[in-house]
Amino acid sequence: MSVRVRFAPSPTGPLHIGGARSALFNWLYARHHGGKFLVRIEDTDIERSSRESEKNILDALRWLGIDWDEGIEVGGPNEPYRQTERLEVYRKLAKELVATGHAYDCYCSEEELAAEREALMEKGELPRYLGKCRSLSPEDKAKFEAAGRPPVLRFRVPENQIITIHDYVRGQVEFESNGIGDFIIMKSDNIPTYNFAVVVDDHDMNISHVVRAEEHLSNTPRQILIYDALGWQKPDFAHISLILGKDRSKMSKRHGATSIEQYQNLGYLPEALVNFLALLGWSPGGEEEIFTLEEIKEQFTLEKVAKNPAVFDIDKLNWLNGHYIRQAPVGRLTKLAIPFLQEAGYLEENLSQERIAWLEQVVAIARNYISYMQEITQHVDIFFRDQVEVLEEDAKQVQTWEQMSVVMKTAHALFAAAEELTEESVKAMIKAVGKQSGLKGKFIFQPLRVAITGRTHGPELHQIIPVIGKAKTLARLEAAIK
Repeated sequence: MSVRVRFAPSPTGPLHIGGARSALFNWLYARHHGGKFLVRIEDTDIERSSRESEKNILDALRWLGIDWDEGIEVGGPNEPYRQTERLEVYRKLAKELVATGHAYDCYCSEEELAAEREALMEKGELPRYLGKCRSLSPEDKAKFEAAGRPPVLRFRVPENQIITIHDYVRGQVEFESNGIGDFIIMKSDNIPTYNFAVVVDDHDMNISHVVRAEEHLSNTPRQILIYDALGWQKPDFAHISLILGKDRSKMSKRHGATSIEQYQNLGYLPEALVNFLALLGWSPGGEEEIFTLEEIKEQFTLEKVAKNPAVFDIDKLNWLNGHYIRQAPVGRLTKLAIPFLQEAGYLEENLSQERIAWLEQVVAIARNYISYMQEITQHVDIFFRDQVEVLEEDAKQVQTWEQMSVVMKTAHALFAAAEELTEESVKAMIKAVGKQSGLKGKFIFQPLRVAITGRTHGPELHQIIPVIGKAKTLARLEAAIK
């Protein structure tokens, strides 16, 4: 059987981390097996769905490097790929289920259903529909119609059946049909519910494997019953684990950013996020944690997906992203850094090529200290400010050293005489400061560092000084002498 998998988001908000992982696992499975990956839109929640959210989701997938062979925007043989454009398909099949006795009209009000749920819960039973409208007479129906009660369509769940799911991740899972209750497949406005529409779509689009989040496992027996009622072949299922925060509770906003767009806006790199998402519940074995998309694709199998919940560890993501930042071309990082530096007031709007070339030197140094690009604003003030601000207590202490004056004067004379400042020439001049002053080690480096950066720690002076430039370096030495 050729592999055909899908990602079918509801466009009610931005692409969530969990949704992105589901999309990635489906994409990896398709690519590993030389199959097809399809993207369709489940927009039957008409009040909450929007084209804006749809665009956000598709843009986020593309940013992550996830492409699709068929579906929304790219087309294919099973169009349309948006549920609200397929309503007639669902309505026709719903009538077929009524005709075969697998579905019936239900006129129960919300109040009646709520009372039924409450009574079941008081008895310690699972809330479910008990089938009040299962056997209505034509006269009963006529009364409800005359009273203006619009019916929903319910699926007639067979009694005393064991529904078995062979799941790639969870093994064999069984459900009792008596615990399900007759469920709604068409709402009173003639819009299909999720459980009905998803079955129709997966069948019509020849989906071979349904790979989705664990929270959908409880929906699966309902869907299997619909497949059986329509006489359709069922796909294979794989339900991947939940994503938990570090406190082992379900991932939420209090654990940090939850959407792909938020990570993109903070300056995370897509290859780092993909690497991180792939390891949320999947492991190829071994100690290695850094993989390219190609490497993950080659090794990915559903058999290596864990049953246990995956823990979203932001520290691990930051470590991974920092690694990718240090490997990335400096030109690419500079483009990402510019909006953050402009927002922080460090950069003007229109940048000359000369300014960008200088900025690349700043980024090349600062990237060694950041986990994501937004953090760059915390590590570049020394390159942009005219005057150094000494705030650290340790740095203020250095300013009181008796060696400070001689180091500043010696360094100023050497730097003033220099024709150009390069990493090599700065190294040589710092060495010369030591020879001429008779000082060594920290008694040279710490005064110079505090004078030029205002801090006692940071990048190497021979890296910083050529980027700061001769004029600013001399001005800072002069200020320290005073």
